[in-house]
Amino acid sequence: MTNPPVLATRNLGLDIGGAKIVADVSLEVADGELLGIIGPNGAGKTSLFNLLSGLYRPTAGTIELRGRDITHQPTFRRARDGLGRTFQVSSVFPLLTVLENVRLAAEASLGGTLRLWRRATSVRTALETARSSLARVGLSKRAFAPAGSLSHGDKRRLELAMLLAADPHVILLDEPMAGVSTENVPELVELIRSVHEQERKTVLMVEHHMEVVTGLAQRIAVMHHGSLLACDTPAAIMANETVQSAYLGEAL
Repeated sequence: MTNPPVLATRNLGLDIGGAKIVADVSLEVADGELLGIIGPNGAGKTSLFNLLSGLYRPTAGTIELRGRDITHQPTFRRARDGLGRTFQVSSVFPLLTVLENVRLAAEASLGGTLRLWRRATSVRTALETARSSLARVGLSKRAFAPAGSLSHGDKRRLELAMLLAADPHVILLDEPMAGVSTENVPELVELIRSVHEQERKTVLMVEHHMEVVTGLAQRIAVMHHGSLLACDTPAAIMANETVQSAYLGEAL
């Protein structure tokens, strides 16, 4: 890796009840890279994301963001420092409108609170950011619809809009295609590609759709039983005999 890593793990580990969930993972992600993370269920992919985002505390190793140790930082501090994340299950406020969901994300990134009395300039800035983010993902026409009324694919778009409104530098996408209908996958793929390339975001993406990963990722990290088995270009990973042997009979 020629560029200094924007995100790095050093011998990262997580043990729960004596079981190794994540084992000695050392990984460097370059600024502006799109890294795919693959592996069968139980490989430790989401647990790795939970460690990176601060939901879990590691039992070994360290995490660095832009050269700073964030291993023991709480989740909200990591978000303030530029680390954003989506989840396997859509996490939106279903009774709020689409616009309100994104406005709240924008206000949080501006250092706002949920207090009733807020400065008008702060509210206006958050609303402008929210509208711009919705336009970016193609949801402007649904701005005043309840978020819970959206299709699964549009909820994924909404989550991306919320991330863009918060303006993280590093984005963790946990199975963004999960539950999305087959006909909507290509459009969502192109949206992720444009966010990565045009917004110049660093993206880590856990995904089971291999054609999605190989079509988007510059490198692919392969996890197996909590360990990092390999990390290389898509072509090299697909030709890697160790990867093929490890996953013989296991769907990636």
